[in-house]
Amino acid sequence: MADTNGTTETEEAPASVRRMDGPESAELTRLAGVFEDLQYVLQCCEHLVSSLAKGPDPVVVEALWTGALVAYVRCFSGRTEVLTDADIDELKMEGQVREFHGLVKKLRDHYASRHTNPRETFTVGVAQNNSGAPTGVAVVSATQPSPDDTAVRQLGRIAYGLSGLVDARMQEAQQKVLTAASAMNPAQLSSLPLVHIGNG
Repeated sequence: MADTNGTTETEEAPASVRRMDGPESAELTRLAGVFEDLQYVLQCCEHLVSSLAKGPDPVVVEALWTGALVAYVRCFSGRTEVLTDADIDELKMEGQVREFHGLVKKLRDHYASRHTNPRETFTVGVAQNNSGAPTGVAVVSATQPSPDDTAVRQLGRIAYGLSGLVDARMQEAQQKVLTAASAMNPAQLSSLPLVHIGNG
């Protein structure tokens, strides 16, 4: 922070941090949770691009892709009401972004299914001999396609764009929290619960 003579002074660490529980802080909490999820999606996509480029381990690919899909779709939860499908249009990205967004939601349901295997489909058949009599049972599996580099990069681009959008909303929400705190006197602030901040 610059003072009047143009030099820079170091900002002091706060003496204490007090918990704010009003609607302003609830909004900021929701925004922070979604922002963190979007950062996680970006990290998963970065690892996926690297993994897909060097002969991928299918276990790692599925884990990263599933994590990215779950975190991304959670950002659009109706409970938090932070992001909506309309926010996709606000990004003004080229291509069929809204369609891809819808596909990601379906993929999340597929990969996070509690009932079906997302990796393979299975068909049971009966082997026959030349006379047509059954001689055995065959269980045939078909592997589902893995995510490709294009899909991973597209998800990363969308998550990056949404991160900027959410970050701007966080700045506004922080100002609202600060305004609410500024309306309180020091005694009122000191009566709020302390937030313990770890050093590590």
